[in-house]
Amino acid sequence: MAKVFTTDNFETEVLKAEKPVLVDFWATWCGPCRRQAPVVEELAEAGYEVGKVDVDKEPSLAQQYKIMSIPTLLVFKEGKETARFVGLTSKTELEAALQ
Repeated sequence: MAKVFTTDNFETEVLKAEKPVLVDFWATWCGPCRRQAPVVEELAEAGYEVGKVDVDKEPSLAQQYKIMSIPTLLVFKEGKETARFVGLTSKTELEAALQ
């Protein structure tokens, strides 16, 4: 299951993670976000480090990473953003970015 990232755990869970991490910026009212969610969960179940940031609950994180539209999915490796996907993104594209 995908983790929930907040301002309290983002540094530890994402920026200091040893493996690449996929971060899904989303909101409960966002239709495309709900369609993206099963793909995100599949990646979590496959063993990838995956988590979600609710932009309504964590506006400072959304602002910090310049999230203009959702869903936006970011991949972090060694504390740095290495990939950004805006809109619905396939499992294949996300897996490739996490390699």
